[in-house]
Amino acid sequence: MSREPRRPRCAPLIPRARGGRAQRAVFVLLGLCAGALLLAGQPLVPTARSLAFHFATLQTGELLKGLCYLAEEIFHLDSRHHGSFWRALSSCFPPHWHGPMLLVCGSAYVALFGDGQQLGLHLILASLCQLLILALGLRKPSVVEMSEMSERSKQNVAHGLAWSFYVGYLKIVLPRVKKSMEEFSRANPNLPACRKTWKLHILVPLSCDIYDDLEKADSNIQYVTELTETTLARAGIKKRVYKHSLYAITDEENQLWHCAVEYATPLQTLYAMSQDECAAFSREERLEQAKLFYRTLEEILRGSKECADTYRLIAYEEPEEAETHFLSREIVWHLRQEHHEISVLEQSPPSPSTALDSAELNLQISVSDLPQPLRTDGF
Repeated sequence: MSREPRRPRCAPLIPRARGGRAQRAVFVLLGLCAGALLLAGQPLVPTARSLAFHFATLQTGELLKGLCYLAEEIFHLDSRHHGSFWRALSSCFPPHWHGPMLLVCGSAYVALFGDGQQLGLHLILASLCQLLILALGLRKPSVVEMSEMSERSKQNVAHGLAWSFYVGYLKIVLPRVKKSMEEFSRANPNLPACRKTWKLHILVPLSCDIYDDLEKADSNIQYVTELTETTLARAGIKKRVYKHSLYAITDEENQLWHCAVEYATPLQTLYAMSQDECAAFSREERLEQAKLFYRTLEEILRGSKECADTYRLIAYEEPEEAETHFLSREIVWHLRQEHHEISVLEQSPPSPSTALDSAELNLQISVSDLPQPLRTDGF
């Protein structure tokens, strides 16, 4: 009878990808404003004239901002825009409807007001206000806007690190993990073999603090041996070697668990960047990027058929008060959960309801669910 896993005390909270709630809020507020305007009972013509002017003011501000950017970009035509002025122009004014929109709004204003001189004066005043806003830096995107833009365009440091880790390492080694574990099991028949944990367990500390020696991180984690290495010619390097270390992990009941485990090495880059003044990378930004790295890597691996059922991502946050055997307990919890998952699948036919949801780990993962590991002896 399988035993339910004991939950780790510090399950990290990984943010989901942002949904479309901000856009829906725009439409709700738009409806409320339109309703308030109708209830105000203002005459139609003055209301339409005011709307046309406000639209014209907004488009003027966007055009002036693009013009200011263009003043810089013309000095970088060759290095940034392949010598094309029109390419630089389109980069500074991405939505091509700003100009036509300004023309339409101005024409509507003149038609409703009947005085082009008033429109000219109002546009000059609007331009003055917009330029003052730009000069004082009052139109900078918020932290949330910048975060959303970088996540949607997948241009974060974390996205690049996750894809590099997958393409340059995991995609190569993961399809061979089970074979290496099987060869080790045949060569060591005295050790209990359990195929349920024949995976590469990848540690993702959100602090990005990585130990080169796992035995120093936790005395309950002991090195056993190296698994069968993989040798490939890679990027001009002849006979490049890829290999994994097998560890024996002691739980609270002095029971041994064997598994292949290692850190996600790109986190060392994030940590080094936060320590280097040249990178201008704060600890808060490092934490955000570490979470995004985990989420991105999880999404990439879920979409990889050749890596299916060959890995286990273990994200965690170290407790504020140092605990001697925190890491070994975290790993053992996942191993127990792996056993529990397999036991559940063996006892019932597969159905969507048997899959454990990422919420059970208190991990809010983007779009995809986090696989859930559990227990028995072995590796």
